[in-house]
Amino acid sequence: MDIKNNAIQKLSPMEIRLKSEQEDLVCRVLKFAKFNLKRHHKAIFTITGDAGTGKSVVLSHLFYRIQILAAQSGNAFSDTRNFFLVNHPEVLKVYRSMAGRLPHMYKKYYQRPTSFINQHQKQKTTADVVVIDEAHLLLSKSDHYNKFFGANQLQSIMELARIVVLVFDPSQVIKTKSYWDSDSLKCIVNQYIHEDYHLQHQFRMNASQDLIHWIDAFTKQKLISSLPLDFGGHYDFRIFGDAQEMYEAIKHKDQRYGLSRITATINYPSVLDGGKHYVTEGRFHLPWDQYNFTAVPWAEIPDTINEVGSIYTVQGFDLNYIGIILGPSVELDRHHPDKIKIDLTKVTDREIFKRRDDIKSKIEFEQVKLDLFLNSINVLMKRGRYGMYLYAHDAGLRQTLLNLQKNSL
Repeated sequence: MDIKNNAIQKLSPMEIRLKSEQEDLVCRVLKFAKFNLKRHHKAIFTITGDAGTGKSVVLSHLFYRIQILAAQSGNAFSDTRNFFLVNHPEVLKVYRSMAGRLPHMYKKYYQRPTSFINQHQKQKTTADVVVIDEAHLLLSKSDHYNKFFGANQLQSIMELARIVVLVFDPSQVIKTKSYWDSDSLKCIVNQYIHEDYHLQHQFRMNASQDLIHWIDAFTKQKLISSLPLDFGGHYDFRIFGDAQEMYEAIKHKDQRYGLSRITATINYPSVLDGGKHYVTEGRFHLPWDQYNFTAVPWAEIPDTINEVGSIYTVQGFDLNYIGIILGPSVELDRHHPDKIKIDLTKVTDREIFKRRDDIKSKIEFEQVKLDLFLNSINVLMKRGRYGMYLYAHDAGLRQTLLNLQKNSL
């Protein structure tokens, strides 16, 4: 296995060589941007794809090449002002750490969307090319707490940029304040010259297609009645009947390979009051991830092996091995044993379900909430490059999963 022990190694243009599909895509986007820069057109290039399909790696290489061209004379990118935006503090730390190690790449080019918007609006300046990673995390409504006063961050960015290149995955939207679907994205994209490309190959997970299919079904509430015979030559998938045993296994992987962490769904006490709040499952008792004030990503801090990660610390981040505690919201449907039931009343983080004025129907809003919670499971299940371990709080689901594992041996 080609184990890489820090996030920079998994994104840096100096560390990662692109596959042929990714290289062709970078060249296509450069051609698209060059054409529209010369003609002074506003334009958007959208890259879609499931978690782990290499979207961030493509953007990293793309932005590096744009900045190299911007420092040279005699081309369409010469002297352009370009920015790389990501609305996730842990992922932003990775890009900023990488920036200082590469020529023509400076930390000031990497920003949160709100900072970019407010700064350029205040200074009455514009950018040439803006690259947006994790665009599904852009705010789609105003958020005064986070100092965004517009109606939609993508629309605001388009007003301040000539070319926008973004990656988008609707199955990774996790909060109502950043609620998007393909139709709402198209409403903005269709106002401009645009192209799109869909990445399909799974680059992160060394899992078999059959196992990925099983995971996809699970995140759509369907429990396939048998596990695949082949998990993938270098993929370790296990079900645990004890959360503490799973944690011990993850600690062992972390000691041997690094970047291995335990995580949980948002079903345990959690309040932003500066104190510690714990995830407890039998013998297992550890605090949630603490707010990370350092420049080092959460999963790369050695002491965080003693914390429980969440979607807020691992989304957009590659782990080598991940342990996942499926909390009280995730149950076996007693009337349909081939289905997963989601009890949204047991979600403890109410921040993700804040009401939106533009979703007026109660039925529609409940469906949105369900989609967001299932998305959060999808995010967790597709973080591990070489392995995923599962433990379920619900006794029925836990035993069913253990039986599936036993029958597959």
